[in-house]
Amino acid sequence: MTGDGVECAVRKTPVIVVLGTNASGKSSLGVELARRFSGEVISADSRQVYTGLDLGTGKLTTEEMRDVPHHLLDVADPASDVYSVVDFQRDARRHIDEIASRRNLPMIVGGTGLYIRSVVRGYVFPDVRPDPALRRELAGLTVPELLSRLREIDPVSAETMAADQVRHPTGRRLIRAVELAGAGVPVRRESLEPPPERFLLLGLTWPPEELKRRIDVRLRTRLEEGMVEEVRALRAAGLGDEKLHGFGLEYRYVLQYLQGAYGSEREFETDLARAIFRFAKRQMSWYRKDEDIRWLVSDGGAGYIAEASSYCERFLAEDLTGRPAG
Repeated sequence: MTGDGVECAVRKTPVIVVLGTNASGKSSLGVELARRFSGEVISADSRQVYTGLDLGTGKLTTEEMRDVPHHLLDVADPASDVYSVVDFQRDARRHIDEIASRRNLPMIVGGTGLYIRSVVRGYVFPDVRPDPALRRELAGLTVPELLSRLREIDPVSAETMAADQVRHPTGRRLIRAVELAGAGVPVRRESLEPPPERFLLLGLTWPPEELKRRIDVRLRTRLEEGMVEEVRALRAAGLGDEKLHGFGLEYRYVLQYLQGAYGSEREFETDLARAIFRFAKRQMSWYRKDEDIRWLVSDGGAGYIAEASSYCERFLAEDLTGRPAG
């Protein structure tokens, strides 16, 4: 309140969010916008937080970052750490505050929708701390065995996770689900608390045929750069196959290829490209439910960059009350 009793509007920290499917170009768009608006990028990718998971996750190289600061890359050990959405929400908010204190623009860029929503919507997560002894007990179980264990404790949560067409149950997610269920907390319980930021959500995708082409080209490039060798090195360093299997499509399919499940590299590449495209379509179905996302027109040209910049300019020009500036 001011001295004359007039309530002051509270300025909320502006945050730009750039999201999209695999191979949509969201990371490079995030870099371009960060360069234009003095931004720093907070990576919202559930796998890029892990060291050594580079080509398989599409992690940007130092050159591709173009001197834009990036945060929450390589902050966890894939062999020993379990980095969760709770960790991301906490760390992302810390980085938002630090970036804003430097008078730079916080930008969240990535494709893990739950990570993004946890910050944008202000999810309140149950206060159930990790149980190291339980995690050691469950570490050797397969995904079907973990689902069976969860069904014994919380059949509703188990069926919900098994039916999720976008975020298929992995060993890491299921171990956390068993922890929560053991504490009497349903996995899908969701409560919200208004966040202290305001957000502009920009979505980037392409027509299906162009997206498929981009996925094919990107996968071929990553294979040529050594994605299979990356998985070999991770295994040689002691990262178990069950953990690798839980790190997503690329690692799952490369692992199967190394285990002799494919007759040729071409067959393996074709199967993986198809799986990535199917996953991208499921991602889009999930994103399309969010009416706050402003989708950019991606028609093969660079017009979407100008469109995104225009959205950012108007968003950053908003006054303290949240009304667009005249």
